[in-house]
Amino acid sequence: MSVNPMVARATALQAADRYEESKAVLAPHLAEEPDDEWAWQVLAVAHERLGEYELAERAATEMLRISPGHVGALILLSRVLLRMGRPSEARAAAEEAIRRAPDKWTSHLALSGVLVAYATAPPADHQRAYEAAHEAVRLAPQEPDAYQALCYAAVRTQRQDVAKRALVEWLRLDPSNETALAMHIDAMADTPDVTAAQAAEMYSAGLAGVPQSPMLRSGLDHATYRLLRGTRWLALVCLAAAGVMIDLFATAKDPVLRELPVPLGNRVWVLLVMAAVWGFGALLRYRRMRTGVQLNIRSLVRRGRWARIVLGQAAWTMLCALLISQIPWTDRSVPEILFWAGLVVPFSTMTFDRRKTG
Repeated sequence: MSVNPMVARATALQAADRYEESKAVLAPHLAEEPDDEWAWQVLAVAHERLGEYELAERAATEMLRISPGHVGALILLSRVLLRMGRPSEARAAAEEAIRRAPDKWTSHLALSGVLVAYATAPPADHQRAYEAAHEAVRLAPQEPDAYQALCYAAVRTQRQDVAKRALVEWLRLDPSNETALAMHIDAMADTPDVTAAQAAEMYSAGLAGVPQSPMLRSGLDHATYRLLRGTRWLALVCLAAAGVMIDLFATAKDPVLRELPVPLGNRVWVLLVMAAVWGFGALLRYRRMRTGVQLNIRSLVRRGRWARIVLGQAAWTMLCALLISQIPWTDRSVPEILFWAGLVVPFSTMTFDRRKTG
């Protein structure tokens, strides 16, 4: 069947992502030939890509008016209805597409996309989505979108191994796909043997290639927050060193406490130990990090309430450690109060603030 020159031109414009111009070309043609099924399909795609879902629905409906049961129109309608928050209608359209064309992989892809869209959907729906995605992969083993659907459905059904394999195939077939790249980096960074610093480096490197990825941005923020939480442990090490220096607590092994005040040489030595703890534990590591991670640390401290809280706790604990170790106390009562104050403040939130994101 020959394609009208205006429709062909509109299709070419869409290939160049010029959807508004494509619509302008199609409007006069459809006014003259309202039963041109292919023109309505091209117009529906243009509306969908521009986020004009109600208009896309109307165009798909026109396609079905001209050609009842048109599988392409049903698939497009399913996607659009899902975007409009009408999942039951979207599911019905996808299931009708499968009924009419069970050998068409995009029909199964559409149904899987509808059924995995909501995490609160019944487990049976997620299982059905997984089966539909598997069928799409079987019918089209070289289509990256089929593996994308399988990856999403496998995550919903807690099949993490399948999700990882599907992600690898998806990325192999479409190595420039930003979503696949972001998910791959997130999967590598979110493993037990990866430290917060390593995760931050991975996310920062990923953002260099996919700068607009919300997944990578969120992952970098979380990894950065984990780094900031670690500063409290450095402060607690310094607090412990100060307590040991001043013999705050007698033990059965050494019940005799040293005389106060502690000599200046001891106080200077503990100060050097504290400087070494922060120099090697924080400053040196910070200087070795990627510029993106360094910038995000500063940014998160400005943006994140919990990031400021944990840094404030670390600063408070360090202040207590310095007061204990650097003032020539003649009595241990005040240093004991400072020690417990420096200990209680960070531990008061450690049990639950790891779930925060900064």
